[in-house]
Amino acid sequence: MKHKIASLKNLQENGQNIHRLPFSIRILLENVLRNHDGFAVTDDHLDTLVNWDASGTDKDIPFKPARVLMQDFTGVPAVVDITSIRAEFVRRGGDGIKINPAIPVDLVIDHSVQVDYFGTDYSYQENVKLEYERNAERYQLLKWAQQGLASLTVVPPGMGICHQVNLEYLAKGIVERDGWAFPDTLVGTDSHTPMVNGIGVLGWGVGGIEAEAAMLGQPVYFTCPQVIGLKLNGEIPAGCTATDMVLSITKILRDTGVVGKFVEVFGDGLDKLTVTDRATISNMSPEFGCTVTYFPIDDQTLDYMERTNRSPEQINLVREYCQENMLWRTGNEEIAYSSIVELDLHTLEPTVAGPKRPQDKILVKDLDATFRTILDKDFQRNYVAFDDRREHAWLNEGGSGTQFVQEETDEQKETLAIEATDLRSVKVKLKNGEYRLSDGSIVIAAITSCTNTSNPSVMIGAGLVAKKAVEKGLRTRSWVKTSLAPGSKVVTRYLERSGLSTDLEALRFHTVGYGCTSCIGNSGPLPSHIADAIDNSEMVVASVLSGNRNFEARVHPQVKMNFLMSPMLVVAYALIGRVDVNLMEDPLSYDPNGNPIYLKDIWPTQDEINQTIKEAMRKEDFKDVYDVIFDGDEEWKKLEAPEGGEFFWDKDSTYIREVPFFKDMPTEPSPLTEIEHARVLLYLGDSVTTDHISPAGSFNEKSAAGKYLLGKGIERKDFNSYGSRRGNHEVMMRGTFANVRIRNKITDQEGGYSVYFPTKETLTVFDTAMKYQSDNTPLVVLAGKDYGSGSSRDWAAKGSRLLGIRAVIAESFERIHRSNLVGMGILPIEFPPGESAASLGLTGEEEFNITGLTNDLKPFKMVKVRAVKLSGETVEFEARARLDSDIDVEYFKHGGILHYVLRSYLNQ
Repeated sequence: MKHKIASLKNLQENGQNIHRLPFSIRILLENVLRNHDGFAVTDDHLDTLVNWDASGTDKDIPFKPARVLMQDFTGVPAVVDITSIRAEFVRRGGDGIKINPAIPVDLVIDHSVQVDYFGTDYSYQENVKLEYERNAERYQLLKWAQQGLASLTVVPPGMGICHQVNLEYLAKGIVERDGWAFPDTLVGTDSHTPMVNGIGVLGWGVGGIEAEAAMLGQPVYFTCPQVIGLKLNGEIPAGCTATDMVLSITKILRDTGVVGKFVEVFGDGLDKLTVTDRATISNMSPEFGCTVTYFPIDDQTLDYMERTNRSPEQINLVREYCQENMLWRTGNEEIAYSSIVELDLHTLEPTVAGPKRPQDKILVKDLDATFRTILDKDFQRNYVAFDDRREHAWLNEGGSGTQFVQEETDEQKETLAIEATDLRSVKVKLKNGEYRLSDGSIVIAAITSCTNTSNPSVMIGAGLVAKKAVEKGLRTRSWVKTSLAPGSKVVTRYLERSGLSTDLEALRFHTVGYGCTSCIGNSGPLPSHIADAIDNSEMVVASVLSGNRNFEARVHPQVKMNFLMSPMLVVAYALIGRVDVNLMEDPLSYDPNGNPIYLKDIWPTQDEINQTIKEAMRKEDFKDVYDVIFDGDEEWKKLEAPEGGEFFWDKDSTYIREVPFFKDMPTEPSPLTEIEHARVLLYLGDSVTTDHISPAGSFNEKSAAGKYLLGKGIERKDFNSYGSRRGNHEVMMRGTFANVRIRNKITDQEGGYSVYFPTKETLTVFDTAMKYQSDNTPLVVLAGKDYGSGSSRDWAAKGSRLLGIRAVIAESFERIHRSNLVGMGILPIEFPPGESAASLGLTGEEEFNITGLTNDLKPFKMVKVRAVKLSGETVEFEARARLDSDIDVEYFKHGGILHYVLRSYLNQ
């Protein structure tokens, strides 16, 4: 090759068994080999990877990614942090221009568009208008950063979702830089960054804090992973989709247990999976629990690169490098994986997942029965068959007849009072008609998320389902809020060329924006009459969406059941408007002549889908869309933003504020102290997500954040969301642990509440923390398993730090959040194996003392925890501090990774 390379083949020829290593480990090995400097990257790191132990090790390895990917929710605080570091560096006499990204950073604005308008031809324009009105200050910062920070590019709003843009355009496969050729690798500030694994690019989600360190040239350190081989056999059967496949894999890998591990896919099933099918799988790595789900580069990869307008030179470079450097998949490899999990694809059936976890797989044929069970178990309500409901609609449609329900007398109305155990059903009257909403009614149907909108097979499939439904005379139910949010404008191109946009719009699936929308909670408000009906009757309504997450209160705070599924099924369920149905057997509806229409009547064949893709997709669409990707629309072009290298903070801004983390920071770190007389701020259960800790959605005027904004003269209608205000620590610290569904065991009040034990007052978490801060009382959190699962949300750690939390004691931690806690100087501690707060008899009312921090602190050190009850009784135990590497210890000693980086610059 004409480029310099870090040769794996040379290692193989010198007697190392590189051919037995998983491809993902080979890429990590190349990274260490190329970046070896004897200091940050050492011989020990090289030895760990050359002699990779499939059974696992506790040794840490460094990773220096080729680039960083960000979306705006996490990108704004990252830019604020970098800009704050630059400002502090200047105040201390440094040259601010030195504080710049050391590697390329791509920031895609995709998380801010909200579905306020839907179901009309003006929905997109109105949503964009509102997006700019709400986010002008944030966008001004990002537009400044585009010219004020070196090596940072910004993809303006309305261009697409970061992971789909990454897959279709940013990912190179192999990078050329400074005379070298090496694998394209990245870290991203979004947990679904592994989607790019589907095109053979190794990358994963990290916290914004870690990403900022990588931007500034620091290696990302992590424990050398085990690699689970996922063997796929056969091919997806007729009637099933890539979404059915990925939801089935989610269940399998969650049951297997792959947290903190890599997954690598092999088997003859790969030969029939397109890159977009593969990317659908890789996208849901966080839902599997693993760090990456890697697909090695092969002929399918190059075929996709060619069809998405990568240059012939780039494609040839990828082929030549991978074949030369042992990174090309032939299908005949003999790799020694840590363990192997198999899935026979021909066993797949139509599948959904929910109602509040992606791994809770439900076959479509079983959703009706599952709903009834959940309604009874979780909500203590008796299911009533649709046709037997006492408050059934005045009009019973179907068959050849129409049955009218007699108007109730006052006496009858009294007998229809809702019992606690009754299924809820409410009549909604409108100017243009009336209908009934019941438990199980679908109020949101969203074709959303890069998980699926990047895959032409399921998007064209959804369009064909719509086409056939319209031809049969079917229409979406009037109570369903519908939306279509493509992950790139290429999708719109092929849907319009095929004529399927017209059919989708006939069912009110109009394009509402090019962003994440419902998948991240930007569903927008429900129509007021529906929202009132839900609140007044405490109805358990549902959403159906083609997303990747369905945690409680994530999709919409009023929607308690959320089901993940393919875009094709989203359309089908919107036609029937409820989830208490067996879609495989029950009719979706009736045509105008009274004939029942079933799912099979509107489901396209794979040949129909493939033929439409062949006719509708064009290589030049990718060229046209991505040639102007950084230009933005007219709104972006006319947006005024500061220029130059210095950003001037507006003290009156409620969106962008300089962070307080470096205030009064000494040049050298202070000696560590033990944690003494700490009180419990929250005592939480299992599977507490970063959505619980730092919600991204809307909030009301009664919340701590809402009261703060009202005090600043901001009206309720202009609150926007937590996610949009991540550039303002005052809002975010008030929003920490403010999720309306979080359950703190030390108080009976659901939502973001705690107890200030000296006076036994129940207050918001924020107000409780502030009272403890005024007493100089350190705080701890008690939690169960999988603490911090979900999105890679740095404010879940930053907010905890600003509340005064010094330690989190949990049964286990999600990988990214554990790292983020360390990155903010908070100590993650794991209960002894088999123990928990409950098994140790802890109630959360105790005072905690944690010792062992001041003496010989090292990775995985056992610390002593002593809890003193009100009675004076003590509970003592040893627990492992989850400082997993030497660099973790250094970050913790410095009070966080940002402090470490700033001090490094100051000491240069």
